[in-house]
Amino acid sequence: MIGELIPYLAPTVVLLLILGSAIKILPEYQRGVVFFLGRFQGVKGPGLIIVIPGIQQLVRVDLRVIVLDVPSQDVISKDNVTVRVNAVLYFRVVDPERAIIRVEDFYSATSQLAQTTLRSVLGKHDLDEMLSERDKLNSDIQEIIDAQTEEWGIKVANVEIKHVDLNESMIRAIARQAEAERERRAKVIHAEGELQASRKLVEAAEVMAANSGSMQLRYLQTLADMSNTTSSTIVFPLPMDLMSTFLQGGAKGGKPAAPDQPKPEA
Repeated sequence: MIGELIPYLAPTVVLLLILGSAIKILPEYQRGVVFFLGRFQGVKGPGLIIVIPGIQQLVRVDLRVIVLDVPSQDVISKDNVTVRVNAVLYFRVVDPERAIIRVEDFYSATSQLAQTTLRSVLGKHDLDEMLSERDKLNSDIQEIIDAQTEEWGIKVANVEIKHVDLNESMIRAIARQAEAERERRAKVIHAEGELQASRKLVEAAEVMAANSGSMQLRYLQTLADMSNTTSSTIVFPLPMDLMSTFLQGGAKGGKPAAPDQPKPEA
């Protein structure tokens, strides 16, 4: 009985091996690009797929977002400053057919394109723009890469510049520039304060000039403030109108008359 089954054993094993290699299971996040005798047949998946070995060929494509770390690039800015910049790129495959047929290795091609685009875009901007306008630069790089990878069936979701590394001399120069900028702002704020204070003093002088009693109240308030201090010496200015009153009074009285001299006898 067993001897009769031996001739069928080898074909059965071969058939099971063929069926095992023909059955493919693709998860939800993958698609399979199927070629029939070297020609594109279609995109299949997800789920169970039957592929005829030797005749059909299946290439798996991942549809999830791929995170690509762009290596550090030496960039010369528009104002001739050398910096090292690295970034991160987020992209995904939206058309598996074009991603497999139109480019040999879409991951490597996207990586090289991101590196060259990063250097070319940042080289058109000054160092200050690299440090302060990250969002604008990220948007420009994303648009350029996305426009060129569209033919490959790839959609660039986002580009983020991670680090802009400077040498020590440039860091010290930027620190000196920031210090000078802070000093300039401090001087401008101080000058604006002096201007506002002078305007308020002019307004106060006009109010006091309109009412003579306000000056006396101000003197009394000043004396009250000075009395709270521990100083034993108080220097207080006299108003010019008070001094002029005394001077005018002395001028009107004139010099005092000399005493009467006795008349000589005849």
